[in-house]
Amino acid sequence: MTRFALTVEFDGTPFFGLQRQKKGPSVQQSIEDAAHAVTGEEVTLHSAGRTDSGVHALAMRCHLDIEKDIEPFRLSQAINAHLRPDPVAITHCEIKPDDWHARFSCIGRSYEYRIRNRRAPLTLEKNRAWHVARPLDADAMHEAAQSLVGQHDFTTFRSAHCQSNDPVKTLDTLNVSREGDLVIIRAAARSFLHHQVRSMVGTLAMVGHGQWPVEQVAKALEARDRAALGLNAPPQGLYFVAARYPDDIQEN
Repeated sequence: MTRFALTVEFDGTPFFGLQRQKKGPSVQQSIEDAAHAVTGEEVTLHSAGRTDSGVHALAMRCHLDIEKDIEPFRLSQAINAHLRPDPVAITHCEIKPDDWHARFSCIGRSYEYRIRNRRAPLTLEKNRAWHVARPLDADAMHEAAQSLVGQHDFTTFRSAHCQSNDPVKTLDTLNVSREGDLVIIRAAARSFLHHQVRSMVGTLAMVGHGQWPVEQVAKALEARDRAALGLNAPPQGLYFVAARYPDDIQEN
């Protein structure tokens, strides 16, 4: 049995999320079905994170255990061939030790949220960014975001359906920047609560609109109450960017 680590890119638009589920198609099901077609084996995909319906990934890290004797490059190319026409691709594949785990060995995860801040509707970026027509003050959003950095109880920013036992997380970075009419929010932490990034982005957008003063974000955090949340941003602007592992040099 060989453990293969995969780097996966996908457009989350047609999926109900990364993880396999009964109510609709998932990225996990697509990859497992493709791997079965290649190897004839029933395999289970393990991933560094979970994603909601409509959320994308630039470099999700996953692993599969396969008995068939096959080179990593051949495996990735064969899986990609069977993934068509699903918008999923294996961009890198390598062999890892048996004790390496895509989820449990991961020591850091990073996300990016994209807001296209303009009046004109989206064409090329439809379903790949949050379209916000009203002007946003990215500098105010960044200032407010810094109150969320560090170790906190993020109950206010977690989904009511979050399965985590502990709402306390350490947010390493939360940066907001503007590139023309594109506002980008970048977040990094060891792990995140369900909907945490989308909840933080939605609340920061309220600051950007001038609906909330900068100080209100810290007050919402301190409330430890979902009712204090400003807004939950839609999923289509969210991207899983990268997963970090000890002594692991990723090829992106």
